[in-house]
Amino acid sequence: RPWLKTRGLLALRPHLQCRAMGAEDEKKDVEMKEEAEEKVKEEDAEMKEAKEEEQKGGEEAAEKEAKKSTEQETDAPEETRAKVGPGVVGLSATDATLNVMPTAGNKLLMPLTEGGFQYLLAGARATAGVKAGRYMFEVRIVEMHRASDVQNNQQGKVPMPRNLIRIGLSEAGSSLILGDGSSQSVCFDSEGFVIFEASRKKVSQKFGRGATVAMVVNMDEASPNANTISLFKEGVRICEPQAIPEQLRGKALIPTVTYKNVTVQVNYGPRPLVPLPFSCHMLSCAAKADVDVTEVAKPSDGKFEVVFPVGLPEQGYFDWVDAFLEKHPDYIEISDRKLLDWASKSGLWRPKTQGHSNDKPDMKFGIPHMDDLSVKRVLSHIAPTTCHNFIVPELKANLMADERKEALSKFPSHDFKRVAAVVVGEPTAEYKAKIQELILADKKEKAASERRKKVAEEERKRLIEEKRKKADEARKAAKRKRDGEEGESKEEENEEEEAKEETKDEEIVVELTDEEKALSYRKMPNPDMTESVLAKSYADFSVPSREDGFDEVTFHWQPEGEATKLLKDWILSKKLTQRVEDLKPGESFKEAWTKWQKSLQEWRKLASDWKDTNKRKALLAKRAEAKKKEAEEKGDEAPQQEDPEIDIEELDVFAVQNVCDVGNGEPLFANFVYEDWFLLSTRYEIHLLLHSFKKDLNDSDRPSFMEKDLGFYYNRYFKKAFSLKSYNAKDLAGLIELIQDTLAVNKETSFLEPVLGEDTPITNFVKLVEEHRRDRQRRLDAGDETAELKFPRNAPAPPARQPPSGSWQGGSSHRAGPPAVGSRGPPAARGPPSHPHGNSSQYSSSRSTYSSSSAQKRAYTPTGASSYSSKQPRTSSYSGGYSGGGGGGGSGGVMGGAATSAHGAVSRAASFSRLHKHMWQSGHDAPSRQPLFLRTYLHGAPQWSGWPCVPAEVSEAPPPPEAAPAEAAPRSFSASRRQKHKWQLGHRTPSLQPPLRFT
Repeated sequence: RPWLKTRGLLALRPHLQCRAMGAEDEKKDVEMKEEAEEKVKEEDAEMKEAKEEEQKGGEEAAEKEAKKSTEQETDAPEETRAKVGPGVVGLSATDATLNVMPTAGNKLLMPLTEGGFQYLLAGARATAGVKAGRYMFEVRIVEMHRASDVQNNQQGKVPMPRNLIRIGLSEAGSSLILGDGSSQSVCFDSEGFVIFEASRKKVSQKFGRGATVAMVVNMDEASPNANTISLFKEGVRICEPQAIPEQLRGKALIPTVTYKNVTVQVNYGPRPLVPLPFSCHMLSCAAKADVDVTEVAKPSDGKFEVVFPVGLPEQGYFDWVDAFLEKHPDYIEISDRKLLDWASKSGLWRPKTQGHSNDKPDMKFGIPHMDDLSVKRVLSHIAPTTCHNFIVPELKANLMADERKEALSKFPSHDFKRVAAVVVGEPTAEYKAKIQELILADKKEKAASERRKKVAEEERKRLIEEKRKKADEARKAAKRKRDGEEGESKEEENEEEEAKEETKDEEIVVELTDEEKALSYRKMPNPDMTESVLAKSYADFSVPSREDGFDEVTFHWQPEGEATKLLKDWILSKKLTQRVEDLKPGESFKEAWTKWQKSLQEWRKLASDWKDTNKRKALLAKRAEAKKKEAEEKGDEAPQQEDPEIDIEELDVFAVQNVCDVGNGEPLFANFVYEDWFLLSTRYEIHLLLHSFKKDLNDSDRPSFMEKDLGFYYNRYFKKAFSLKSYNAKDLAGLIELIQDTLAVNKETSFLEPVLGEDTPITNFVKLVEEHRRDRQRRLDAGDETAELKFPRNAPAPPARQPPSGSWQGGSSHRAGPPAVGSRGPPAARGPPSHPHGNSSQYSSSRSTYSSSSAQKRAYTPTGASSYSSKQPRTSSYSGGYSGGGGGGGSGGVMGGAATSAHGAVSRAASFSRLHKHMWQSGHDAPSRQPLFLRTYLHGAPQWSGWPCVPAEVSEAPPPPEAAPAEAAPRSFSASRRQKHKWQLGHRTPSLQPPLRFT
């Protein structure tokens, strides 16, 4: 009894509570013990760490003492030679990148951090280079600038660290970015690395904000540390002396500072900020004999110079710019290609892309602050405020008058002398010699690269062969060991190995061919200007003049007159080959095209009606009525005689006044077929295109275009593609042969020309097509089979598979195809098969049940003797709604008494249904859309529904159809929404086999 259990539990409660309390006490004791053990372990760890720190501190102190005692640098003697004057040594105002912002008397260097400048390194050199003696200079990071956060749409890699400083030595005229892989500089960075070329070695500890770092340059041959550089932090050496590379020895090396997102204090003397363990002269107190002072040449008229080179694409423009910069290292280049070089030296990575030019390379880094071109925008404002000479090699912009004026406006005439340098025509001998050297160097580099690849491949093959031989020897040795042949192995081991001859790199001998020697310009890997940009702008190219705002215009290769003539001839030659990308159809074209489309539509409709006998009679009657009405209006009698018979084949087509009525009501185009209509449209479209192009472009130098641009302009005007394959023509000559009365090619200029005048009536094109049709027909009648035209017709797109218009119903429905997307019912069937037992009406009634759950609802009309109603309410999930023949609703009807006897067979039906469906899909490569009868499942009679196979695996042989009791055969069945939903969830597809529900 429940009350007895309750009493028993109440009696046991005190005992249970005591046991629980005891368990809790034990648990607390264990926890306290564990806490005590952890405290002991922590104390032991703390004591151990303290001992290690004491030991480490002692080691560091001993190390410092050892270093102090082993320091090889000695105190510098008093300098008695002549020294450089005060203020001579300092930061150069001109030898610095444009993002260097000097302040506090050039003692503090600040960077630009707007936009993409936060990723670019800044660099500045001193005004004196060390070539002998031992001197030092100091830097200190005053502050670190916080870079903007990484944006969500950033895809590129940001160079790390964000805050960086490098101090080192570089040659005059070399890159201001230390550590860019150049062999003209060596440096230390704030991460503790020494960098030369591609080598980067860890030699010291890091240093950051607030630390004073001194660099000692020792070029004193008498010193034990001669030709070395050393780094000191807060007066303590943090790295061993590092040897100056051999490539830099014997040269005047200028102290250089490169930094990013930090403000740097630079101290060249006369006194150090932090003294070193030994006395060392500061750079500003150097002897004149030990340094080379770089004097900044000031412009005579007080103005710096900005040069705008003007040249033609693919004619050595950028090679001339590079040669100019090589001669004038004091000039700074402002261009997109220079920005890319700057970003690359700063560590920014850019994916390789195609389709760009030397003038406008791809500026995408995957970093929003770089991709928004903020660097270029800020530079355009900063550059005119600095004391530098500039060269602006913008190829397209410098050739166009409007863009030249815009560029000149950024450099005011009171601060800059604005010069245009024209390099057009035949180059000078000096330039050609330079080009020959570049071409030869490119060939040598290519040959060296191929040799390296060949050597690497041979080495790879050699290693593979050596590995194979070793494996064979090991296998043979193992075999000898098994066979006991040790003597032979010893003899083989004692054999002398042949000495390997070291392959020496032979000097690559490359010579220029006669063709290469005759070249005036070097071919670059990328074009100077893309075809699309060139096509849109070349017509506006011009030679600069003083009227544009230049203070001086210089012609380096050819005189002004010759250069102007060469430019005009170049533009004219481009007009013969370049297409007009921005050409737009004019209003006259639009009006003519609309009128043509309307007329063509009327003609095709009239031709179609004329071929229809009934419509032809209506047309003739309408024509007679119009004549009668016209006669009445004129006061004449209506014509009684019939129209004369006209032989359309013998009619002079050009004498016909109305192409819609040749005299007897028949249109001139009555016999047109697909090919004739196609040629009619082609004739007029090309005629209209050629005349509209000339009118819309309005350029006397270019009245038409060439064959290669026909497809482009055809698409631009008619918004559809043009293909010679549509005419079965191999080339344009094949098309001209078909429409030679409309299109021709100028033999001198190769321009396409219209044969007919602009004012040609559109009806004339119908007459031309009819004349051409008759000519082909006469040739065919004479036996010339080549006269027959067969144009390929574009195959019509297959019609979209429409969703079934109704549900999966029986009766007279014979629809097929998949169900509509999103439909709730099963797919449409192919119609009920013949049923030998007369159950078609019941089957139809059962199939109509699915109409309530299909995608498209449609009214259902009961067939046969069924009395089933789709609106009948359901009393449960498994009852009601089934009746057949004259039976009633509910659970009555024929199946009411047979449900029990058929229950065992129903379970087999569910398993057979999937087997049948799978076998059908395997044999027909398609889902089954024909449901099986229940009798088929129960007794295996596939012939009733046309199924190709019988279930192979059956627990017991089904009885033959004749032996089945009549009352066991179902008269109908309906689908269960619940079972269908389960099928869809389990198989992720609508059920193609309806589940059964019996009442």
